[in-house]
Amino acid sequence: MADTSLASNVLEHEERQSLESREFGFWIYLMTDAVIFALLFATYVVLSQNSAAGPTSKEVFDLRHTAGETVLLLLSSLTFGIATISMVAGKGGRVVQWLFVTLLLGLGFLAMELIEFRGMIQEGAGPDVSGFLSAFFTLVGTHGLHVAFGVIGICVMIGQVLVKGLTLPVRSRLVRLGLFWHFLDIVWIGIFSVVYLPGVM
Repeated sequence: MADTSLASNVLEHEERQSLESREFGFWIYLMTDAVIFALLFATYVVLSQNSAAGPTSKEVFDLRHTAGETVLLLLSSLTFGIATISMVAGKGGRVVQWLFVTLLLGLGFLAMELIEFRGMIQEGAGPDVSGFLSAFFTLVGTHGLHVAFGVIGICVMIGQVLVKGLTLPVRSRLVRLGLFWHFLDIVWIGIFSVVYLPGVM
């Protein structure tokens, strides 16, 4: 009996070490992602005035639409935080509920972004028109692609919580996904501050 208990403790210790290594690796990934976004921001700042013969930012940006996107993403970060608190409390049902709300908010954000892109392209402000628009679509589109991956991750985590419960590996994955989601929220605040606000002034 003692041998079984010892083996169980050893396995649990090894599992914790493995999860800690994965969490460290995920932090490395986030840092590399931050570098990528920093380069995209720098590229946009350099090209933001190069509108050539195409439309300028004042002509294509709709701050009310962007504010709606911002509200959705900020709310989704809040609901993910509540899901994390529910996880700490061991309430699997609440975790699923709040992840589902986060999923809906994320999908709403993506839908608004696609509507914005389609409207700009229909007005002749596609990514091939000028350096400004190329940099804009690359930066904002890269962020949108990350949000899409985050939405897929939320769907996966909802399934894992329902099937496996709040096991140690599931909790670790949920924490890492939360870091990723909140990181995207921070990046969007940067986009709103660096791209949209100066673009309409």
